[in-house]
Amino acid sequence: MTNPLAPGQLAGKNVLVTGSSRGIGADTTTYFAEAGANVVINYRNKAARAEKLASSLREKGVEALVIGADLTDPESVGGMMAEVKAQYGQLDVLVLNASGGMEGGMAEDYALKLNRDAQLAMLDAALPLMHEGSRVVFVTSHQAHFIHTTPTMPEYEPVALSKRAGEDALRERIPGLAERGIEFVVVSGDMIEGTITATLLERSNPGAISERRESAGKLYNVAEFAAEVALAAVEPIAENNTRYVGDVSGFAPVAK
Repeated sequence: MTNPLAPGQLAGKNVLVTGSSRGIGADTTTYFAEAGANVVINYRNKAARAEKLASSLREKGVEALVIGADLTDPESVGGMMAEVKAQYGQLDVLVLNASGGMEGGMAEDYALKLNRDAQLAMLDAALPLMHEGSRVVFVTSHQAHFIHTTPTMPEYEPVALSKRAGEDALRERIPGLAERGIEFVVVSGDMIEGTITATLLERSNPGAISERRESAGKLYNVAEFAAEVALAAVEPIAENNTRYVGDVSGFAPVAK
């Protein structure tokens, strides 16, 4: 996958992508670094992967700060932002990519804590470092974005509801962000081939991914979707602060 950003396009910019030690987050962070941005690689429990990614990005001539933080722990988030402030001073782009809820062994309310509460806490912690012209990007799925108008698979419904709750809560902040000159955009994508979520869905509902692929005509892979997330950080914001990636014809519109 070719980097959609131009070399030097983000030179001197500082970018934080949550959940960026692997998958969509890692690829998005790589695109930013290749475009000249200094990056923050955030992870919860994949330190070795995060450090390996950082080493490869530093070879591109940018700074790569690796910080482990549990986004559901306010103290952990506060420590991360203190480190970002000390190293970079400010943030130009915040990508709220980390999400979850289908993992085993988690508390019943974990999905809501991570996909709603932690997203708001992360935004609040980052705001003191953001400025006029900064941008916040929230990453979600069509299945979550349209959950109130289009049912999804039972296995994914709790996650979808929690992610939509997070999106709604973040959207309530748009007027306040706008007053500070900070832009906000939601990137909503279909099921992404090769993600952990897709793997877990396929495990619990065999055939789900192939059925969705047939219905949509195409599913983006991790690198392709990450390219769209990266573009969302720099391109003009679409109507209703939403950038759709992939087919949406099978989803009932969400009331504005």
